[in-house]
Amino acid sequence: MILVTGATGTTGSIVLRNLAEKGAAARAMARDPGRVPAGFEVVRGDFEDAASLRAAVKGVEAVFLLSSPGGHVATHDLALVDAALGTGVRKIVKVSAIGTGEQGYETTSGWHQPGEEAIRASGLAWTILRPSSFASNALSWAPQIQAGEPLLNHFGTGTNGVVAPRDIAAVAVDALLTDNHDGQVYTLTGPELLSMPEQVAQLAAVIGRPLKVIPGTDDQLRADLLALGADEEFVGFVLKGYEFVRQGGNAVLTGDVERALGRPPGTFKAWAEQNRAAFL
Repeated sequence: MILVTGATGTTGSIVLRNLAEKGAAARAMARDPGRVPAGFEVVRGDFEDAASLRAAVKGVEAVFLLSSPGGHVATHDLALVDAALGTGVRKIVKVSAIGTGEQGYETTSGWHQPGEEAIRASGLAWTILRPSSFASNALSWAPQIQAGEPLLNHFGTGTNGVVAPRDIAAVAVDALLTDNHDGQVYTLTGPELLSMPEQVAQLAAVIGRPLKVIPGTDDQLRADLLALGADEEFVGFVLKGYEFVRQGGNAVLTGDVERALGRPPGTFKAWAEQNRAAFL
């Protein structure tokens, strides 16, 4: 039995489906079990409820560990590791973040490094996945595209090794089902470095519609995020992250997807083609 946390999110939902397609026994953990698609075993679980975590890991051999971004990640990771110890769990596959422990990535390192260290010290088998920018982040542009509005570029000419969620999930599933990736730390990127305008140009070609990109300002971004209910800590993290990309700090490519899967990673354009309908 494999426990999938974050089972209603972008990557977790793909992991859950892929495990089912391979005939593996999988259990989805969710705060709202009603959000998990029918046909999957599901358990109500909350990272901040120790009793629910102990129930979730009962009878489980491996855990896919994924928590939503934010300062709570370290607490969630440590709670899951604590619940797993002394049970039948023998492996944890954790989704971390690119650059954890490196200069320039201090905020996300603070989120993920405590969990990484606890998993390494747990005595369990483990694999750590550190993905770069998700291709699916482009879905946030859909409302503007559908409304015929220009897209705001807060990244300048900075680039990311944009990675498809399906590739992250594929590495995770293989790590959960085999011992081939035990003790490995993978920095997962796509095959090319792309700026935001380059991504938009590829997306425009896929949907067959011209798309306009205009520069965005930090003041504008701050106001938009605060209007959406973000707190100052999160706004500061976003602004710092965008500046880091603008300065070329996240221009990182690796061969870790191919090293793990024996095939090259998917391109952003291929992801866009698979998700074309979301932008129309």
